[in-house]
Amino acid sequence: MSNVDADRPDLTGRSGGDALTRLYDAHARDLHRYLTRRLDPVSADDLVAETFLVAWERRAHYDPTRGAARAWLFGIATTLLRRNSRLEARALRAMAEQAGRAEVSEQEDTASVARVDAGRTARSLTAGLAALRPEERDVLLLVAWASLRPVEIATALDLDVRTVRTRLHRARTKLRTALGREGQP
Repeated sequence: MSNVDADRPDLTGRSGGDALTRLYDAHARDLHRYLTRRLDPVSADDLVAETFLVAWERRAHYDPTRGAARAWLFGIATTLLRRNSRLEARALRAMAEQAGRAEVSEQEDTASVARVDAGRTARSLTAGLAALRPEERDVLLLVAWASLRPVEIATALDLDVRTVRTRLHRARTKLRTALGREGQP
């Protein structure tokens, strides 16, 4: 099977189950990593399983001419995540609390100062992510954590690529502001 066939499998034929198994083997780890960054590990486990269940149920709707199966799977996962937005909000709050626990003793050393600075940045970043509109956050995190290109995100989320680029630009601008780096790239 060629690379193109491997990433754009025929899920509707007699070998559809085998093809979905190969997709699971190829992409479940990346999906889990992406979802774990947005949720807790247990919720990420559940969402990965649900993603492949939905993929199986909707396999007849997968169109390999529209894009790679990886983008399709990330689109399913992101849609499921959006439906469970309370999970992500709780995870963002937990990340902010975790970042806020960094303290420095009176005998500050370089590593302690770096940890405190990183904690402040993490709190600002987490607050910035939480303040984004969900559709902006989805696009930004699909680029940052799933390494999808805008054209793949457009396919995954059934959007025009210009819409994806606009949302990405807005999200980056808002995060720069939240991090106090308005003038930096």
